[in-house]
Amino acid sequence: MTHSRPVAEDRPLALVERHAPAWSPRTARARFRKGLTGPTAGVAAGHTQANLISVPADWAYDMLLFCTRNPQPCPVLDVTDAGSWTTVLADGADLRTDLPRYRVWRDGELVEEPTDVRAHWRDGLVTFLIGCSFTFEWALSSAGVPIRHVEQGRNVPMYVTTRQCRPAGRLHGPMVVSMRPVPPAHLSAAIHETSLLPAVHGGPVHCGDPSALGVADLDRPDFGDPVDAGPDDIPVFWACGITPQAAVMASRPPFALTHAPGQMFLTDARDEQYRVV
Repeated sequence: MTHSRPVAEDRPLALVERHAPAWSPRTARARFRKGLTGPTAGVAAGHTQANLISVPADWAYDMLLFCTRNPQPCPVLDVTDAGSWTTVLADGADLRTDLPRYRVWRDGELVEEPTDVRAHWRDGLVTFLIGCSFTFEWALSSAGVPIRHVEQGRNVPMYVTTRQCRPAGRLHGPMVVSMRPVPPAHLSAAIHETSLLPAVHGGPVHCGDPSALGVADLDRPDFGDPVDAGPDDIPVFWACGITPQAAVMASRPPFALTHAPGQMFLTDARDEQYRVV
């Protein structure tokens, strides 16, 4: 697969403020609507974050089937009515304006990364909100697992793997993973805590040697930023909601809108709502 390189770099154009964990989701969305950009890890702590992809109505069934057949990278939290830019997950939110940064795709090529997609909106678009691994980071933190990219003020690194998703209609493509370096003493906690949150990707798909996923160099992520690992840290990989964007690149639908990697939609839902007891 030939990767589409971003029009703007994946590194944040503006980092969110240090008080961002205490923001309400509504406050975060309002700030993003005014132009604040950057990775949303740690923003509005305790509230669920979501990946976004909007496709024309005649591609919506293919996308729904793709998500159903690939639930670990594409766990669906909500699907809008055709043409709607609202969601039951966030009262009063506008999906066209309330994310830090978007991506505009035409025929599988990335053409723009705006902070507002109202000018690109089309009648009949169906939007899928997909679980995000940023949501389970509260559980990791509560269990004492260090989160290196948050500590270092970076976007989480994401990699296109050689594992192919199960095709659905016209959609096909590889699984994308996010990676967090985990000290050996915390590995079992990281696996246990994330496995209790299947709606936001659940447990890891792989721990250890990145070459088993076809990842050649951890310092060269396909999306996001490289992170500095501790000397004994183990790379741990979780299925990632960027996977639908990889499917867009591979399948080349005529049009799609997505979030920029790491710059998510903040919902009003609480993280614990998705925890399996």
